[in-house]
Amino acid sequence: MKSTMKKTLAVLSLTAMMTTSAAYAATDETAQPISIMPINAPISIMPINAPASSTITVQVNGGAINEHGYLKATATEPMLPLRAVTESLGFTLTWNQATMSVDLNKGNVFTTVKTGEDRYAINKMLTTLGTAPELVDNKLYVPASFVSKVLHGTVKTEGTSVSVALSEDQKKVQATGVITSIRTNGNDASIQIQGVNTEGLVLNVSKDTEFQMLDGTKLSLSDLHIGLTVSAEHSMIATLSLPPQTPTSKVTVLDKAKHVGTIGTAGVVEEVRTDDKGNKSILIKGTGLTETAPGEVVLQLTNDTAIVDKNGDKVDQAKLVKGANVIGFYGPALTKSLPPIGNAWKVIVAAKSE
Repeated sequence: MKSTMKKTLAVLSLTAMMTTSAAYAATDETAQPISIMPINAPISIMPINAPASSTITVQVNGGAINEHGYLKATATEPMLPLRAVTESLGFTLTWNQATMSVDLNKGNVFTTVKTGEDRYAINKMLTTLGTAPELVDNKLYVPASFVSKVLHGTVKTEGTSVSVALSEDQKKVQATGVITSIRTNGNDASIQIQGVNTEGLVLNVSKDTEFQMLDGTKLSLSDLHIGLTVSAEHSMIATLSLPPQTPTSKVTVLDKAKHVGTIGTAGVVEEVRTDDKGNKSILIKGTGLTETAPGEVVLQLTNDTAIVDKNGDKVDQAKLVKGANVIGFYGPALTKSLPPIGNAWKVIVAAKSE
């Protein structure tokens, strides 16, 4: 009996305490329901020192685009939406998910932009702009200087507005020279003129480049060969490499006829020979320009042999003296002698070696 009464009194006491607590809670008329966040809920925390950014409006060739850029408080130049800007300038973009990069192409202009890397490709050469491309909300942004330094357009910033423009038609120049090498890669190729190795100029051509004879006859890239004198219409854009490279829109062959199968040797004239009939030949020691070309060759000169400078302009045959730097074009037929002997159809002659 006593045990039962003790249990009853304990229950009554606990009930009274709970009732009293409820009564006190009820007297607070401003009490709000408590919201409890699940333990595993993600929490977004803004870094204390995160730089603020302002919105930048963008105009391309005088017209506003829907996308905006941004300027960080700590930055010196605005970031522009790559796709929106370059597509408005006529470029085609290809996104490479594996490398998080974008390939841009317009005619003979090709460049690559990679997320997070301050390394921008200009005609296969790399340059830096001081700011890496940034991926924000699945959109890639580049510094405004990308348009001016990589695409060679114009950029004008006024307050929170940036205007960019690109007019390739006003940026074409002519260059003339003799082809010394042709390197192909699918529809793209590079044609070196005016010299070998680090000398001269490299013309980057593509499927959009026009090829023709001087009379307007259409050609293709496969019709070209070393030794041909050409005139090239190319962009003012050029890399700082040696030799410089430039996008090229048109190549015109200035020779009246092609010489299929031509090979060549670049080097120094070791000897000038004249036989008893007055026929002249030169011994060249140097480097073959093609796989089948010898490094040492004797070239016979005829009345039809063109003696020119690196630009293809005619020079006096008297320039062909011992010690002269030359590039001889001949063949493909050669004697089996050592050194082999062939007939030269064109020889580029430069200054005498010191």
